Amino acid sequence: MAYKNLKHFIDTLESAGELVRIREYVNPHLEITEITDRVSKQYGPALLFENTGYKFPLLINSMGTEKRMAMALGVEKLDDISEQIESLFKTFTSPKNNFLDKLKLLPQLGEVASWMPKQISGKGACQEVIMSDPDITQFPVLTCWPEDGGPFITLPVIQTKDPITGIRNVGLYRMQVFDKVTTGMHWHRHKVSARHFNEYKKLKQRMPVVISLGGDPAYTYCGTAPLPDGVDEFMLAGFIRKKRVELVKCITQDMYVPADADIIIEGYVDPEEDFILEGPFGDHTGYYSLADYYPKFHITAITHRKDAVYPATIVGIPPQEDAWIGKATERIFLAPIKMTMVPEIIDMILPVEGVFHNLVIVKIRKEYPGQALKVMNSLWGAGQMMFTKMMIVVDEHVNIHNQLEVAKYISENTDPFSDFTFSQGPTDVLDHSCSRMAFGGKMGLDATKKLPEEIQSAANYLAVSSSGIDKTQIQSSFPEIKAINDSLLSLGISMVSIAVEKNKRNHIRDLSAQIFQNSNFNKVKVAIFLEHTLEVDDIADAVWRFANNVDPRRDHFVYKDETGNGFNHIAFDGTRKTKEHDGFERDWPNILASDEKTISRIDEIWDKLGLGPFVISPSLKYRKQLYKGGAVVSE
Repeated sequence: MAYKNLKHFIDTLESAGELVRIREYVNPHLEITEITDRVSKQYGPALLFENTGYKFPLLINSMGTEKRMAMALGVEKLDDISEQIESLFKTFTSPKNNFLDKLKLLPQLGEVASWMPKQISGKGACQEVIMSDPDITQFPVLTCWPEDGGPFITLPVIQTKDPITGIRNVGLYRMQVFDKVTTGMHWHRHKVSARHFNEYKKLKQRMPVVISLGGDPAYTYCGTAPLPDGVDEFMLAGFIRKKRVELVKCITQDMYVPADADIIIEGYVDPEEDFILEGPFGDHTGYYSLADYYPKFHITAITHRKDAVYPATIVGIPPQEDAWIGKATERIFLAPIKMTMVPEIIDMILPVEGVFHNLVIVKIRKEYPGQALKVMNSLWGAGQMMFTKMMIVVDEHVNIHNQLEVAKYISENTDPFSDFTFSQGPTDVLDHSCSRMAFGGKMGLDATKKLPEEIQSAANYLAVSSSGIDKTQIQSSFPEIKAINDSLLSLGISMVSIAVEKNKRNHIRDLSAQIFQNSNFNKVKVAIFLEHTLEVDDIADAVWRFANNVDPRRDHFVYKDETGNGFNHIAFDGTRKTKEHDGFERDWPNILASDEKTISRIDEIWDKLGLGPFVISPSLKYRKQLYKGGAVVSE
């Protein structure tokens, strides 16, 4: 389904009972974030803020559930797109025995051609209004979190082009607003746009850049899609919406933009110009990404529809709206991965607590020894999968959408001494746990049922059974331990989480060695050490904090059972790393939480928002876990 514009999508959401209009005044500075954070964590509705002090309404959380994400892409369920890709791939790659078989392909070829983007003459609806004095501050740009460096455009569909080939790239990167005609351009070193920038720098030429906001929500999604280099994102949009993207020429730049977008921002980046300090920004990891230097973007024109809506999103501690954008990628790109690279893959998921790049679970059809390791290495070599920090592989009959079932299967089919694999490589720029930026440890876990050639000790694959740990005895022996979650042991899952207050060098290494000498831990395969401020009984938060804070290659400790009465053991240090206790030299970011003033303000006006029963601020829990300092932890 193709949406005519963002208003068409809004009307569709509203007709389905998936949108609430908020007519009460709400400030884009922090307040919209606080409301959206409460709603998104309840998997609540899309929100249209109609009274922000600006003439443009603001749409947020429009893709904040699996249902709305599917609606945005015009399908009943996200797997429909993957199935369409698989069917198309099979049609074009199956053997063609005769001329008639080949003739049968013509309708499909015509259909594919109809999805290709097309440049049209004249002006588009996105150019109904041309600002005589371009001013990005006329839009309700969000300041999301208290320590953010300023307001940020959070859903910009950014186009660049290769200066040699002219091939277009479409991406989605945040843009900090500095004044009415200047923003930052936050593209990471691994992105195609960054490579285009380097080419313009070699040529000593200004780099044209154009941004679209709104229009068909498929455009926004395709800006996030991990397509192979050189594949046009607007072609994917055409395939998804089953209608080509019509493009019109910009007013001041030699580039083309979707005619039906709501807002267009035209401009350039000068590679000869000094970078500007951009950030901090409350990011999708649930932590601040810290200030750094990025190119300046200079605005030369802004155009928009007469009835333009400003689209935005917030990111932060999961779940947020971006989790469902990631879910769409997980489902859509499963078919290409299976059919072109790793055919034994049946399914894969990126759990929301892993914030896309920290954790992936893969289900395979296993046929030979070492196959799980082969799959891991294949995926680590596949585009943006190279950033994956931890990868777990299980067998085909496991329901990987059931987290407890996955955990139990891992527990029953892994030996900490032989089934964990550690390496290193590129990591996401936002991974703050690495000792060196964008380069750190990775972990692969073969949790498939072992073939005879893969077993070193059968004793480590026995059924797990434990009634729990004597917490009083452990905490009296180790007073730095503030809490233990052993609830999974009674479910046959041999893992405990331990909240510890570190106070010396190599504390977790030494503490884990002592703990595994205690008989309480004979049947515990995995111990995860976490911050003492964390509620370790909250498993989702524990996984989120652990996945962010661990460099698995550096922060793991393996212990071989010498008693013959238990399992081999592995411990992970998922605590914050410091120079004093860990020799860690990089700045450590703080977690995200609204300030008390904003929380109180939204509490006061909640009954006027039309959002139903009162929802307590998630930030009240996370404020208790904040470190001292601002975006950067001070001590």
